[in-house]
Amino acid sequence: MLKLKHSNFKYECGTDEAGRGCLAGPVTAAAVILPENFKNNILNDSKKLSESKRDILKPLIEKQSICFAFTHIFENEIDNINILNASILAMHRSIDQLTIKPEFIIVDGNRFKTYGNIPHETIVKGDSKYLSIAAASVLAKTYRDSYMSKIHEEFPMYNWKKNKGYPTKEHREAIKTYGITKYHRKSFRLLPEQLKLDL
Repeated sequence: MLKLKHSNFKYECGTDEAGRGCLAGPVTAAAVILPENFKNNILNDSKKLSESKRDILKPLIEKQSICFAFTHIFENEIDNINILNASILAMHRSIDQLTIKPEFIIVDGNRFKTYGNIPHETIVKGDSKYLSIAAASVLAKTYRDSYMSKIHEEFPMYNWKKNKGYPTKEHREAIKTYGITKYHRKSFRLLPEQLKLDL
């Protein structure tokens, strides 16, 4: 069972990102503050849930949370500041948008930069330990997936609707065949034999 809280603060915010390892599209983060009485038996790390379960959970989380927000950081910014900084920035910008200022922040993973004067804790595999991080992981993943499905229409040959921009064999083959798009991250190793890719 996932725990509701890590701290004793009333307004504890969980944050997580999706799409860090992708070759195309944004890195997307979400931040969520859940109420003290929040319960959900299905909610877990978004990677362990089917797409249909995530789609069921998304409106439930949005309705039942005290507040939530999400942020996309797009390829140009990722290329300028690197993916780790972009992931943390996406989390910070999501926290910026919360209608209630959190008193404590729990973060999935082991890297974060202090946000203002609010104490935080990084938690490895936090999305399978704490409900608010799991909720943030579901929102980040569903909002990012929906964006990738939208830009799939523009460049269907990469099949982003299915691979969501991750480095699948199919995605890499498409890059080899068609080259890259404005949505690809130029700072990433888009093909194993990167030197042969004409940028």
